[in-house]
Amino acid sequence: MERWSIAIDKEYLKFSCAHFLIFADGSKERLHGHNYHVSSEIDGLLSQFGLVIDFTMVKPIIKSLCDQLDEHWIIPGEHAELRYTHRDDGHTEVVYRTCRYLAPTSEVVVLPVNNTSAENFAAWIGRNLMVRLQESFGTLSVRSLRVAVSETPGQAGVYHRADPG
Repeated sequence: MERWSIAIDKEYLKFSCAHFLIFADGSKERLHGHNYHVSSEIDGLLSQFGLVIDFTMVKPIIKSLCDQLDEHWIIPGEHAELRYTHRDDGHTEVVYRTCRYLAPTSEVVVLPVNNTSAENFAAWIGRNLMVRLQESFGTLSVRSLRVAVSETPGQAGVYHRADPG
């Protein structure tokens, strides 16, 4: 069986953000940041023109998703214990156990994830990439999608999505 895909791994597909991980035992990292890099692979049917999809049409979508996270503090909106409140004074208060933080709301992004791991960042980007591909290219047949988010070279969280058909 033959298959085709495109792989995108451009230096500018990146975002810098602050976060802290919460571990299984309830301990957490200190607030810190990374310069994340995003790469992806889209596997699909080859069109009559010999393309899965045009690279130039996918790269801006990935860049737009990176830009939504860039230079923000990422909060896990679905963590069982972490609480956040967008206050009327334009600040967001974040509380995890005995730690309390306050940051300008414009600098905070709350993601629908349970932890701010590279794996969850990859899943958020991958799921949103799939939605945007379907919105932009309704006839596109994506068999599988792979998104990797690395926080350092050689260390990445990876999201895979495969069409069950």
